[in-house]
Amino acid sequence: MSDNAEPVSGNCLCGSVRYEVDQFARGVVGCHCEQCRKTSGHYVAATKATHDNLRMISDKTLKWYRSSDIAERGFCSECGSNLFWRRIGEDATSIMAGALNNPTGLALQSHIYTDDMGDYYELHDDVPTYPQSG
Repeated sequence: MSDNAEPVSGNCLCGSVRYEVDQFARGVVGCHCEQCRKTSGHYVAATKATHDNLRMISDKTLKWYRSSDIAERGFCSECGSNLFWRRIGEDATSIMAGALNNPTGLALQSHIYTDDMGDYYELHDDVPTYPQSG
């Protein structure tokens, strides 16, 4: 994706964790895996940025939880906002799109792990779906 005209800011619900993104590595992906559903209460909608393009402004309440052998999830320990997901050793972090402040210039590009989606909803948009990773 191209450079944003201005950095896009984001924050948790209480504002204790704040950050800026200079450039996104992709659009928004809806992940329907069981872990994402458990951490968010529904499915996760996340974009991604390399570590060079993600700048923390305030992170004193940011905590990381190792959710599997390969990844960890970042959240605010004060308000509980689900903010980040990153693969251990990768130079990029997935950013929960709902925690970004408008305008973002982003669009939903796909749904992944749709084989794991909850039985209480259906997808009715026109973006590609993938039974597992996309």
